[in-house]
Amino acid sequence: MASSPCGNSNFDSGLEIKTRSVEQTLIPLVSQITTLINHKDKPKKSERTLAAIHRVGQAVSVAVGRFVTVGEAIATENQELKDEMGQACFEARRAGDAIAQLTDVSSALPSQSDGRVTVFSDRTGMVKAARLLLSSVTKVLVLADRIVIKQIITSRNKVLVTLDHLERVSTFQEFVQIFSQFGNEMVEFAHLTGDRQNDLKDEKKKARMAAARAVLEKCTMMLLTASKTCLRHPDCESARINKDAVFHRMRCALEQVIEIVTEARSCGENKILPASIYNGIKDFKSSVECLRENLYSFPPQSMGSQLEALVERTEDFTDSAYTSHEQRQAILGLCQLTRQDTQQLVHVWVEAQSVHAKEATEDMEVSILKTCQSVNDLRRELHKVAVGRATDLLKVHGEQLPLRALKAAGAEGNLEAVAEYSRKLTEQKEQLVETCRLLCHVSGSEPLEITCIHAEETFHVIGPQIISAAQTLALHPSSKIAKENLEVFCEAWESQLCDMALLLREINDVFEGRRGDKRPYLSLPRPGKLSANLKTAKAVKLDAEEQTSMAKLGLELRLLSSDVDTEVEKWEEQEHEIVRQSQSLASMAYNMHLFTRGEGLLKTTLDLFHQAEVLSEEGLQLCSSLRTFSTQLVDEEKSAVMTEIDKLVALCQQLQMGAKTPVQGKSATFQKVDSSIQTTRSILTVVLSLLPFCNKLNRKYKSERSSLGSPQDWRERQDASTPVKEDGALNNKNSNGFGVKSLEQHMAGLNILESK
Repeated sequence: MASSPCGNSNFDSGLEIKTRSVEQTLIPLVSQITTLINHKDKPKKSERTLAAIHRVGQAVSVAVGRFVTVGEAIATENQELKDEMGQACFEARRAGDAIAQLTDVSSALPSQSDGRVTVFSDRTGMVKAARLLLSSVTKVLVLADRIVIKQIITSRNKVLVTLDHLERVSTFQEFVQIFSQFGNEMVEFAHLTGDRQNDLKDEKKKARMAAARAVLEKCTMMLLTASKTCLRHPDCESARINKDAVFHRMRCALEQVIEIVTEARSCGENKILPASIYNGIKDFKSSVECLRENLYSFPPQSMGSQLEALVERTEDFTDSAYTSHEQRQAILGLCQLTRQDTQQLVHVWVEAQSVHAKEATEDMEVSILKTCQSVNDLRRELHKVAVGRATDLLKVHGEQLPLRALKAAGAEGNLEAVAEYSRKLTEQKEQLVETCRLLCHVSGSEPLEITCIHAEETFHVIGPQIISAAQTLALHPSSKIAKENLEVFCEAWESQLCDMALLLREINDVFEGRRGDKRPYLSLPRPGKLSANLKTAKAVKLDAEEQTSMAKLGLELRLLSSDVDTEVEKWEEQEHEIVRQSQSLASMAYNMHLFTRGEGLLKTTLDLFHQAEVLSEEGLQLCSSLRTFSTQLVDEEKSAVMTEIDKLVALCQQLQMGAKTPVQGKSATFQKVDSSIQTTRSILTVVLSLLPFCNKLNRKYKSERSSLGSPQDWRERQDASTPVKEDGALNNKNSNGFGVKSLEQHMAGLNILESK
């Protein structure tokens, strides 16, 4: 047997892949190598098979060579990775050359019996080369990923330095100059962290990153107005408290982002989060059901202890002053029923062990079913209580009466009224904080638990900030800056209520077995963020008769949005632009459906028209992505796709123009609502026809690509990870920047600071 061209190596292959981009890059390589190794089982090949294997082997070798060239260029630009990257590139090139040699037709010998060519005489060498290639390519990718992390850290450090300067400024002129720099740095940081969030594989880390970025989005606006207020009223204690709280929260959020990308642990991270009832029930049921497989895996006494720990967590519900007597009694009754069923299960379990049973007896099976049923009933009751309370709170607080009263009292300089309404807001805050804690118990997934915790912390922090902003305004009722500052904090509160409504929908989706929507709802209208032409119009609500006539059309919209969601789930590449944009369209269409029922976040016709306008813009972005996709298609395929794209463009433009056209009178407004929803329905119909066709074509062309892609693909990945500097790119509506548009609007108003 010939010696293997790939010698022994102790190269580390136990690398953890943390991002989707690295994982997706390795998939075609694994596929090609698996093809080569599997052919070893049939050493005698036909000429056609031999030629195909030869092509695959050579393609792998050439692609690896190109890949290594890019890796070596990265090493040259980043000296701290030069040695590690150089070694990994050397191993990858050596493994690629080995695979090329092992699949070389010229080195194969004809069989003496039938004259057919035999290849892969060195099976050990092929397996060794394959392992080395996979481990070395993975190492190169992971090292390249460190550069992305380094860019995020560098960007964060720049933001922190400028943040320190902002905190110490003493004049408006200096503040304007430094905040302009700070805004540009935050935009860069937003794009880098947005890309990283989308790339993370771990859903918990992704949820934590989303929470930290949401804090930064809101705090950027608060920092601007809080700092302006402090500069205008330097001796005001409440203004200073307000500003200090914003800077502190922003630093904490920046630190959390770095903890996520570097996997570091702060002192706060070492604290164990409260265990949720959902996870407790899941673990308890798992213990119960595993008795069917093994009666002796753990002692019977431990099951009772596990249940009591679970029941103890329900005290967050039963001890709450906001839980009704009927709800409390129902929860306690179900806890007692679960105890009884568990005690009966333990009894028959001990009996089965005493006779050395090898599997669960009939009595045990009955007890297992009864125990699981009772604990499921308990979970259902807790879910009903938590979701019901959250729904009621959102209805009650939707009118924002304490906020309106605080604004009015502050503008009048009435400190006593501010104190009174501050107490009411504090009570509202405590209700919301407790409700978020209950939702966390029944959330149904770890990412949603993290989102609940973020919502709880946000209400807990913003409540006192609103009060300090109102106190400042009451002390300086003629101050336009103080009034603007209070308005920004109130908007943040209202925004969090909107986010809570979306969170509620996701928790219900999980509970009912539907796929929870994890996409960020950046396209939803926010208070105070409507376009200029909508501000002059009058907001109205549909009456009962109009909602009834809209119900059928809204139902069609709901079914179409559900069908779109179903189609995008069939795509292998869930981060594909076409997938993400189609999901966004479906999400916005669902919100419009809720509007026809008098539910959801779109409360007035202005909200609906703004949503229609944003949907049309997203639809045009989808058309752009589809055009890019069509460039790889052949004539007939391209023609079919382009025909549908033209339809989609026309519909999106029609929706956009209709949403922007002002109307007067109730009848005209109703007709505009009807037209907007019908056009949206037509848009989803076209998208629904495109998705399966494009998915089929995408799979077809993906399978035809080379194992590692071209050097241009790698260069584009490298370029995409660098900070974007062109103004045009920063304004791209499809970017992951948080609050970029709002940030630029606030910065545009800095030149009139002195006039306030």
